[in-house]
Amino acid sequence: MNGNRPGWLPLLITLLTLAFLLVPIAMIFPLAFSTNSYLSFPPQGFSLKWMRAILQDSQWLQAIGLSFTIALMSTLLAMILALFAALALVRCRFVGKTLVYALIVLPMIVPNVIVALTLFFFFSELALFNSFTRIVIGHALIALPIATIILSSTLQGMDYRLEQAAMSLGASHFNVLRRITLPLAAPGMFSAAIFSFLSSFDELLIALFLSDHGSQTLSVRIWNTVQFQLDPSIAAVSVLSIGVTIVTLGITSVVNRKKTTSGNRYE
Repeated sequence: MNGNRPGWLPLLITLLTLAFLLVPIAMIFPLAFSTNSYLSFPPQGFSLKWMRAILQDSQWLQAIGLSFTIALMSTLLAMILALFAALALVRCRFVGKTLVYALIVLPMIVPNVIVALTLFFFFSELALFNSFTRIVIGHALIALPIATIILSSTLQGMDYRLEQAAMSLGASHFNVLRRITLPLAAPGMFSAAIFSFLSSFDELLIALFLSDHGSQTLSVRIWNTVQFQLDPSIAAVSVLSIGVTIVTLGITSVVNRKKTTSGNRYE
């Protein structure tokens, strides 16, 4: 048993890695609540003035609202496409399944800047959609591989005999999907939706290439602002963005814990 105990060197490397990941994020918080007029560390005092400035600025609020709207719309689009893709990949047999799966996860492998540049030229030639629709489609494309992988794993873990039993009793494919498949896949769908939402909310390159002056998401506005001013308002926005991520992941953890508790109760 003592042979499995890790030595001090792996433990030290792990702690240094965690510190390297967490310290830059932790430094944002005192900067967001500082009294300084520019970004400097350590802050000379603490105040809520930069947080109030962000929450009272109509342009920042418009960017935050636009990011929420685009993230919700792209999540909905990605979930619909990922659900049908996962059902086809897991439940059906057809030639070229491996190639289809590879094409679906391709946007996750190719660098985002390449995907953004490709979408920019594609929509420039197509010229059918406005900026908002272009960003929603682009973000859904980025979220699709993540949602498909999660939903495929969820469907593979489900007992297919339940669906077969329902169909043998006369249930239609739509009723099997509505009353058996979707309820059993709900936890996986919720996790896929959360990660799709976060991937869209924090995404920069797609929005940077596809947005115009009137449709700046939060990431694009941060990027444009940081080029001309370096006051703590950038840190305040970053803290709000981190808060959205923490709250979203917290909701996911609570839902999964309730699902696990409920499942154990019926075992």
